[in-house]
Amino acid sequence: MKKTLVFAMLFLIIAGQSFAQNEKKKSNQSSKKMSKTETTEHYTFQLSDKVTRQKVTFKNRYGITISADLYLPKNHGNEPLAALAISGAFGAVKEQSSGLYAQTMAERGFAALAFDPSYTGESGGEPRNVASPDINTEDFSAAVDFLGIQPNVDRNKIGIIGICGFAGMALNAAAVDKRIKAVATTSMYDMSRVMAKGYNDKMTLEQRTQLLEKMSLQRWEDAKNGTTAYGNRNLPEKLEGNEPQFIVDYFNYYRTPRGFHKNSANSNGAWTATNAFSFMNMPLLTYIKEISPRPILLIAGENAHSRYFSEDAYKAASEPKELMIIPNAVHVDLYDKVNIIPFDKLEDFFKKNL
Repeated sequence: MKKTLVFAMLFLIIAGQSFAQNEKKKSNQSSKKMSKTETTEHYTFQLSDKVTRQKVTFKNRYGITISADLYLPKNHGNEPLAALAISGAFGAVKEQSSGLYAQTMAERGFAALAFDPSYTGESGGEPRNVASPDINTEDFSAAVDFLGIQPNVDRNKIGIIGICGFAGMALNAAAVDKRIKAVATTSMYDMSRVMAKGYNDKMTLEQRTQLLEKMSLQRWEDAKNGTTAYGNRNLPEKLEGNEPQFIVDYFNYYRTPRGFHKNSANSNGAWTATNAFSFMNMPLLTYIKEISPRPILLIAGENAHSRYFSEDAYKAASEPKELMIIPNAVHVDLYDKVNIIPFDKLEDFFKKNL
């Protein structure tokens, strides 16, 4: 029973593959388009008096406009800064975890860019709330493009941070984009692995085939209707009391004032019904060894349900690499708990390697 529930939550939270009725499809589509165009000044953290924050946009290689916040330390002088591009978690927006990380790293002397991935938040792309192992990897490189042409940035000192599901995309970007000099991840998910194989690789071939068959047929429905179907919302309005603890943890971040943001798919929306299609066929970490000789820092909570992703990425990567396990921490602790997130370590890692 517990395994069944975990698989159900995988489909609901990660892949967005619970297929909705036509009325819900239309409602979800409408809400996604609205979230793209609405402007909000709500952030889940207070703006530090040690930094400036500027809204910026840039285009990725596919012509999609990316919306981002650029954080700079105040009174940083005339010397070009080392810079960081940051995104995640999967289904989050820049006003949540990535913005907090960017602000904190800017306080520590970096130019830091937190961006909304393509098709989400205030970034462009239609349909809304769809993810791609290729395009979301490209988003990191596009952020490097932007940082590298800023007059106050040293383009030879650019690193990236990927949080949760965007950790896998960050590692994938670092493997191919040799301008990225160092990469760090926190609470890593390999989205291609979890969508293709389930948590702890326990999805059977029969379950995988069934899921792919369902998504394949859904494509005909989308083509016939001329619209994109969405799954049920990623997180429910309220908990029923029988959810796994990591779902409770997600809820306590995304669905409460602690981390709620109306533009976040995890707070207030759903993924497309065929969202997992390309992830199930395109492994993100195929070339992780080619990040070497540039350094990797992988950070995970001791009690995180996702810990094994970081441990396995560490095993697969070549030196130089480091795995840091945070005692007693769970997955979402590394989203926003500044007394748990090892910012001292992140600062030291990037100052040493950029």
